[in-house]
Amino acid sequence: MNEILQYLKNQGEQLDTEIAGATGISLANVRRYLSELAIKGDVMTCHSIRFEKGKKVEGISCRLVGYIPPAAPGRKPKTPLKLS
Repeated sequence: MNEILQYLKNQGEQLDTEIAGATGISLANVRRYLSELAIKGDVMTCHSIRFEKGKKVEGISCRLVGYIPPAAPGRKPKTPLKLS
């Protein structure tokens, strides 16, 4: 499960099939680990349907809970909001 957490930390939000392909863990085990991590509150999951090249791809989209990735280099500084 630590391998999945580390992968999500490095890659951000991913589908279960993408996690399985990248980590070499079977899809059934990835789904089981994701459900355990969701129960613990480490990841947030939702069922997702995507269309890639006209083909329907169903899976479980997941991301780490409470993790905000660092800003990309070269990003412009944020401007303060003006309240009227």
